[in-house]
Amino acid sequence: VQLVESGGGSVQAGGSLRLSCAASGYTYSSNCIGWFRQAPGKEREGVAAIDHDGNTTYGDSVKGRFTVSRDNAKNTLDLQMNSLKPEDTAMYYCAAEGPHRDYLPIGPGSVCRVTFGYWGQGTQVTVSS
Repeated sequence: VQLVESGGGSVQAGGSLRLSCAASGYTYSSNCIGWFRQAPGKEREGVAAIDHDGNTTYGDSVKGRFTVSRDNAKNTLDLQMNSLKPEDTAMYYCAAEGPHRDYLPIGPGSVCRVTFGYWGQGTQVTVSS
């Protein structure tokens, strides 16, 4: 399984970025896939995820600003990030459902209450004030 992120970069506060994740060796269509992020000195946190029915969940800090979407035919996952803030600065990771010793919830609801066992290498997002 290989997950490859793209689309990170530097942007000023209030700007937008779109991240993409392409998968090989893994079928998106029947599993949860999502985005996590980790800032220096902080724990990894869930950002957004989407299940096989298209139901989504978001972390409280990004709800209303970020939108997660998937294209099952292309096996890609996107994250549209709007109204970016300096506190959104982090390494962003694409992840896919699979066995893992750690459970990282994304959002308060019941969507994608799974472990994410497959991870990309990450793409850096930097938001300046």
